[in-house]
Amino acid sequence: MPANRLLTMDQSKFLGFSGFHLTLGGLISGAVILLLTFAASWLVTRALRRVRERAERSRQAVYLLERLAGYGIIVVGVMSALSAAGVNLSSLAVFAGALGIGVGLGLQGVVKEFVSGLFLIFDRMVSVGDYIEIEDIGIRGAIMEIGPRATRVRTNDNVNVLVPNSRFIEQPVTNWTLKGDTRRIHVPFTVAYGSDRGRVRDAVLKAAQASPFTLPETEARKSQVWLVAFGDRGLAFELVVWPTRDAVKRPAAMHAAYTWLIADALDAAGVEVPVPQTDVRLRRAFGLEGDEALKRLGHGEGPTTQPGGPSRGGHSANDAAADVMADEEEEADTHIRPAG
Repeated sequence: MPANRLLTMDQSKFLGFSGFHLTLGGLISGAVILLLTFAASWLVTRALRRVRERAERSRQAVYLLERLAGYGIIVVGVMSALSAAGVNLSSLAVFAGALGIGVGLGLQGVVKEFVSGLFLIFDRMVSVGDYIEIEDIGIRGAIMEIGPRATRVRTNDNVNVLVPNSRFIEQPVTNWTLKGDTRRIHVPFTVAYGSDRGRVRDAVLKAAQASPFTLPETEARKSQVWLVAFGDRGLAFELVVWPTRDAVKRPAAMHAAYTWLIADALDAAGVEVPVPQTDVRLRRAFGLEGDEALKRLGHGEGPTTQPGGPSRGGHSANDAAADVMADEEEEADTHIRPAG
């Protein structure tokens, strides 16, 4: 019997296991194989990640290959390490028993999230780079990584949120950029009663179509201005427009940018934007009527100007537009984390 043998076949059977033939050399070989496995997995995934950064049309396919290659190398390496250490892989009793003990101790949640992550990778209804929204928990951002336990979502405020993988399968999730597509948005605005509706429509459409974050018009996707209601303060309109995919990923800034463009367009066209106010019509005071009564009350004639108000026809800096045009294509951290 070799001197470095740690556990003989008879002793392994006595302990309740079969198929073990552990030696000191085998354990060292297994440890070396594990180290080489994780190093190879890291190198392969790093190389594929660089390829994905340069690719434009096949990023999702490269990400899928990156994940499968990383998981595959780790699985093969672990099995090789166990075999080199002296574990007989033909006997599944050990693995079945270990799995049962692990699940019994609370690993069912980990297994559930891992399987859910595999479904997300293969299903591709939610992919890295998509802009998603989970309404019930108030999360909205871009998917940066689908990990073995959780999916990392980065909001527009650069906050990284870890969402369990099963959440994307079991609960409703809105994908605003599914398969690289965009969506139509509605931007409400109000003008004073008596405004020329045609002038309002032309001015707002011209401003929206000239915006760099508006898609070129097609038969199916056209910018429009709708009169939707007769409001308490004036005519209620909506700008209906198709923004670019990058703009969709910044909904708050996009809405603010279009609102700013509408305000500039209405100012340039000389269209009045109403403000909350109460109009009192004075018919008779001090025995006088109309302008004579106003003069007696100390109110002169002529329009008044709000101090600090915007000048008609001018255009001011639109901070939200710069935020909408910000480059959203950033590197996704796709390091594969080994279990445990």
